[in-house]
Amino acid sequence: MFDRILVVCVGNICRSPVAEAMLRQALPGKRLSSAGLGALVGQGVDPTARELAEADGLDVSAHAARQLNREILADADLVLVMSPGQRRAIGDIAPEAMGKTMTLGKWLPGEPDIPDPYRKSREAFEHVHELLSAAVGAWAKRL
Repeated sequence: MFDRILVVCVGNICRSPVAEAMLRQALPGKRLSSAGLGALVGQGVDPTARELAEADGLDVSAHAARQLNREILADADLVLVMSPGQRRAIGDIAPEAMGKTMTLGKWLPGEPDIPDPYRKSREAFEHVHELLSAAVGAWAKRL
């Protein structure tokens, strides 16, 4: 049912590419991609996020950030965002995508937002990485 999964954050260099890689590892039969609401177009994964991802055996080396648009949203069966605010931003871009857009933290206790670690401490990145891992694990059980 959900074969094409899109993960969205702001810059598309910290959270969404790592979550994309985690989902790709957990759900090998699915088509995964990511994009950003305010993407740092063309940039690779943030060095700290990349280091944590690689320590978990994830390959994010080929990632290049891309800007979210209506076409990318139309191509997805499921869109996973980091917060309700990002879900509303998706609705501003493509109202028809609201029904297939959910928060990545939906299945975690308290349905937490996944905070943006960009330009923050290593501890912030580690916390976000743990949240991403738990959220992806919860989604993987349901997909």
